Amino acid sequence: MRSGRLSASKVASSAALGLPGILAGAILLAAYVLIVFEAVNRAIVALLGACLIVMLGVLSQPEALAAIDFNTLGLLAGMMIVVSVATRSGLFSFLAIRTAQLVRASPAGILAAFAVVTAVLSAFVNNVTIVSLTVPVTFIICGELKLPVYPFLVTEIFSSNIGGTATLIGDPPNVLIGSATGFSFDAFAANLAPLACAVLLVQILVCHAIWGRRLRATAEERKRVMNIKANEVIEDTYLLACSAAVILGVVCALVFATELHLEPATVAIFGAAVLLLLQALPKARHNHGEMVSVALMDVDWMTLMFLMGLFVMVGGLAHAGILNIFGNMLLRATGHNVHLATALILWLSAALSSIVDNVPYVAAMIPLIKGLAPQFGNPQTLAPLWWSLALGAGLGGNGTLIGASANLTVAALAERNGVRFSFLDFTAAAMPLMVTTVIIANLYLAWRFG
Repeated sequence: MRSGRLSASKVASSAALGLPGILAGAILLAAYVLIVFEAVNRAIVALLGACLIVMLGVLSQPEALAAIDFNTLGLLAGMMIVVSVATRSGLFSFLAIRTAQLVRASPAGILAAFAVVTAVLSAFVNNVTIVSLTVPVTFIICGELKLPVYPFLVTEIFSSNIGGTATLIGDPPNVLIGSATGFSFDAFAANLAPLACAVLLVQILVCHAIWGRRLRATAEERKRVMNIKANEVIEDTYLLACSAAVILGVVCALVFATELHLEPATVAIFGAAVLLLLQALPKARHNHGEMVSVALMDVDWMTLMFLMGLFVMVGGLAHAGILNIFGNMLLRATGHNVHLATALILWLSAALSSIVDNVPYVAAMIPLIKGLAPQFGNPQTLAPLWWSLALGAGLGGNGTLIGASANLTVAALAERNGVRFSFLDFTAAAMPLMVTTVIIANLYLAWRFG
């Protein structure tokens, strides 16, 4: 058995030291550098890197196409279309205003309630979309209450990343992991949602201790918020009802996707098509094409193109054998102990995801973890490793201002409204909380799979 492992290691090493391995490693490393320093748009970087992988012979064109995970791309595209249509109905703005009114416009209550709403919505909708919708409403509420908006925005950043960790569709890294492993929506919810709830509670308590208990508003200021007519932000009642029904149907179908023998991409794209059809029914037929075009333009094609190129680059790395070498290094570091490997992947993922985009990191880790199955016995043994990867990548995004796309989105929207987000100030508040949540995640994984 040991000689078999040694032989496989030698084969992997010899493959990685060849020209394909050198080219694949150099291309991915250069792409990472350009992405981290934002020297060139990341979609352009990924597509150029993918083309070089093919043109230099690391992968053939059929192999490059096979490396692309179209299930992930379809799931993301379908959900983006659903969210685009739902946003135009006014659904998310209505929820934010009603949330503030449900806690009687109490500043501390709003801080906690917005955290919960942001987390819950981010579990089902891309968190960048959610913060893009909640931040403008937060400015309105804080303006009426004459409160500093910074604590609310920071809390929403934390919550969006925590909520995105809870489900299959909450965050792109989870979509990647789910597609690679076949884990269902309910598997993610059963294994990650309880921890996400616990971590969210800790985050709310910490944010209340830091900011919430010192926030004050007069009775008159709170009355102004209570007088905001939430119904007026609803732009289309029919579309809101259709959006809510389709989102509920998509989530239910994702929960039972295994029993229905459907891939998540099929469910999401079907939901998007149904909602586009429902959107057009009461409208004039000549306007139908324009409405569909608007929804399709709202799809984040840059992210989809980025992922497509990334899949090819990582596929080249795996084909060249480099990931086998890193897998062997992980095995040596953990002594083939799955519990040590789980902890190592969790902390490594959190540390790296706080400083680099977690999507390319997770994409590179997936084939590496898959390759560990023979050493750990069978693919089922790897379950703790997959959950540690998802948790580390999701929670690690809270560590710094550049740790997740949602962080940068909130910072950009805030600075556009005159609120400065300092990298150091944010990190000083965020890093201790991130470390605390990862410690909780480590204890949870040790308890659940110990």
